[in-house]
Amino acid sequence: MAAKAESWGSRVGLILAMAGNAVGLGNFLRFPVQAVQNGGGAFIIPYLVCFVVMGIPLLFIEWSTGRFGGRYGNHSTPYILDTMAKGRIWKYIGVFGIFTNIAVASYYCYIESWTMSYVYHTIKGTFVGMDQAQVAGFFDTYTTVAKSTTGIPYEAVVFYIACLLLNTYILSKGLGGVEKVAKIGMPLLILFGAVLAFKGLTLGTDGASDMFPNANAWDGLNFLWTPQFDSLWSAKVWLAAAGQIFFTLSVGMGTVHCYAAYIKSKDDIALNAVSAGFMNEFVEVVLGSSIVIPIAAGYLGLDWVLQNAGFGMAFQTMPYLFQQWGHVLAVFAGVFWFGLLFFAGITSSLAMGTPWIGFMRDEFGWKNNKGAWSFGLIALIMGLPTVIFFKEGVFDEYDYWAGTVSLVVFAFLETVLFAWIFGMKRGWEEINLGADIKVPVFFKYVILVVTPCLLGWVLLASTPDIANKVMNNDTHNKEWFADAYYAEDYGSAEFGVVDSVAPNFVKIAFENEKQVFDKTQNTVNTIKYTDYKTYSFKNEQHTIVSLGDKIHPKDKIAEGKFTNNVMYKTIGRLLLITLFIFISVVVYRAYLKRVKEGRATA
Repeated sequence: MAAKAESWGSRVGLILAMAGNAVGLGNFLRFPVQAVQNGGGAFIIPYLVCFVVMGIPLLFIEWSTGRFGGRYGNHSTPYILDTMAKGRIWKYIGVFGIFTNIAVASYYCYIESWTMSYVYHTIKGTFVGMDQAQVAGFFDTYTTVAKSTTGIPYEAVVFYIACLLLNTYILSKGLGGVEKVAKIGMPLLILFGAVLAFKGLTLGTDGASDMFPNANAWDGLNFLWTPQFDSLWSAKVWLAAAGQIFFTLSVGMGTVHCYAAYIKSKDDIALNAVSAGFMNEFVEVVLGSSIVIPIAAGYLGLDWVLQNAGFGMAFQTMPYLFQQWGHVLAVFAGVFWFGLLFFAGITSSLAMGTPWIGFMRDEFGWKNNKGAWSFGLIALIMGLPTVIFFKEGVFDEYDYWAGTVSLVVFAFLETVLFAWIFGMKRGWEEINLGADIKVPVFFKYVILVVTPCLLGWVLLASTPDIANKVMNNDTHNKEWFADAYYAEDYGSAEFGVVDSVAPNFVKIAFENEKQVFDKTQNTVNTIKYTDYKTYSFKNEQHTIVSLGDKIHPKDKIAEGKFTNNVMYKTIGRLLLITLFIFISVVVYRAYLKRVKEGRATA
């Protein structure tokens, strides 16, 4: 017999928890980078369009699907989907809604642990006196498990386990613990974000220096908010915008379904879905775009931002920039920034634990404590390889397969189920049941036609990239163990030239392109420059090239005994496949139990 289901303590708590689920690290780390890499204002229009025709419809679908399944006592996607259509396949499609959360949580908590560590180092004063290169080097040292910045052996592992333990403990307290964190964390997140955004908006040219005389925070803001309508014809920008919607709203994961399953049968979901969605958009578009890019442009210039924008800016650049504000303000800024990221992270990672806990309670009668600690154990087993082999690419493999591909696949299938199998007539009635707002009929046809077509296009457009990943076409060192190492690609350049060489080191120069901002024309131009690719080898390995040699991709540059990253990436993929199979087996066992108890659907 399933354990008694929980419920939300208040509507405010539900909305804040849902918003916390959506508001995550991607709002502050991924969105600004995606915007910069896709043309700033060129990105905003497709992004907002995708929010309307894909984001809001998916929120309606997942909130109403979750509430519908909860009506039948189901609180995770395998049997939520099973209640909506005949056929055994749907419960296994629903496995994505548990698999994705455990897989993403296993590496997401590692990023979350960085924020905990950086708060500690900010208060301790670790970054005082460091230049930009040293701050960037600190991150490199921290993510090298064998090294330590505190004297604590395996520091990165220790902080990771501490973060995972905190998540697990809160989850063991049930929805009440999640709701309490959301009520505390979301207001603090917005407060910290508002303070930092104010600094970004008022910095102006105060951060300009002899090295960066043209630095201006307003250049960063203008770049992000000047529309460029020619982007409407760029498939690349649309694909990036659609992908960001998945990340920012946490749709296609199963967490929204789980949270919504605890709503009463006729409670509103329409206004709740819109409220949570727009709160997320406010945090991302208003706060997220007003912190990293303007502050970085205010001290380093927009050209530097265009050339260096990346996920690591938050940890490799921001601590250095905060030091420019003076020691006391730097401490406050660092605590606000990394505290903001921590609350953004934990409100999302807590949501990732609820589908597994809900499923095990529904099907096997497990209490929150048992469900939470089993989730923590599985996440730890899955996550340790991403920590230990971070530099070998396991982290990136998890992020790609679980945090990207899995989301799109599940979102597409659940939309087809909702609109075409469950039926749009029943689906529309479910969305509007108990609604506190009148949902425009426009969304009925968007859900029926536009959303599945757009998701199908995203999936189809991603197929070549998926195939390249499977075939390891991103590297020329494809063997697990090899006696030679080969040069990798140089972007668009056909070859490079050996600039300097030593027995265990080679530096290759090649022609590359970078973007620079033309302030007079308010445009971004592409110019050519000389770039460098460096390779460092171990003592038992040695280079076989000479100064001035012309090196093409796939040319042999070193000999010795090599263990290539492909091995670690393949192990990561096998772990993900094993996790999916394990959850599928658990779902099958739950099915057999339901058959025995006479609860199985046809």
